[in-house]
Amino acid sequence: MNKHLAGLIAAPFTPMHASGALNLTGIADYYRFLKANGVAGAFICGSTGEGASMTFAEKVAVMEAWAVTTAEDNDFNVMALLGGTCLSDCKELAKEAYRLGLYGVSFTAPYYFKPPHVAALADCCAAVAAAVPDMPFYYYHIPVLTGVGFQMADLLAAVDGNIPNFAGIKYTHEDFMDFLTCLHFAAGKYDMLWGRDENMLSALVLGAKGAVGSTFNYAAPLYHKLIAAFESAKLGDAQKLQQQSIDMIRLLGKYGGIATGKAYMKLVGIDCGGFRLPVQNMGEEETERFRKDVLALGFDQFRSVLP
Repeated sequence: MNKHLAGLIAAPFTPMHASGALNLTGIADYYRFLKANGVAGAFICGSTGEGASMTFAEKVAVMEAWAVTTAEDNDFNVMALLGGTCLSDCKELAKEAYRLGLYGVSFTAPYYFKPPHVAALADCCAAVAAAVPDMPFYYYHIPVLTGVGFQMADLLAAVDGNIPNFAGIKYTHEDFMDFLTCLHFAAGKYDMLWGRDENMLSALVLGAKGAVGSTFNYAAPLYHKLIAAFESAKLGDAQKLQQQSIDMIRLLGKYGGIATGKAYMKLVGIDCGGFRLPVQNMGEEETERFRKDVLALGFDQFRSVLP
């Protein structure tokens, strides 16, 4: 369970028909697209993948589509987010992920009835992780959406030695002090995956080796260049590349948030449809303005490309 993932792990969008129903026939092409752009894995059914808006059966269907597609590729790690509000569902989903042969599972804090302290959150993790004792289990830290913002160093202290298959944390937050402490916890025992694309460079400085992000779907070459510049001690180049990432991500906020990512995907030739309610999708006029803004970024110079 102490494997440390490295490189870019995409958080894929879940393809949808215009009706809002799943459209999983394109998963195989999606996988080949990610592989062609040097992506090392997929974190499915997460925030970007609309896991919180899917039924139990739909999540299983998405997991199965990715499992079948990547079955022969041992170098491409697929991890599924189980959810967080219903522990019983999370346990059953974890068992399905194990049955399908996925690499690992992830669990986020219950965000309706929230755990009152770190010990309660650790108990939740233990209950779900125990359903798949032979499978890597990750906690997904995203307090901006869950409202649960405990220090992750405290969570590691609570689970260490108590959850044998606790592998690490997908860290989608900006507390660099806490993140560094987690990296150093128990001599680097746990896999700490960075989850904020817009400040990846800062995480690399601290020692991050793996990252999970939505913009890796459509701009993986940008981040490969950023990592290469950092590793070559070309800090000025790395800073400029990070600024390109920031400029690209600012358009997500300008045009309504997470659904804008699917608009980016259409520009690279992968049509994932729209987002389900309550997320709002762009209309035609907004889409045209978005295209012009993307063109002004020089997106074609660093976007992911079809194989």
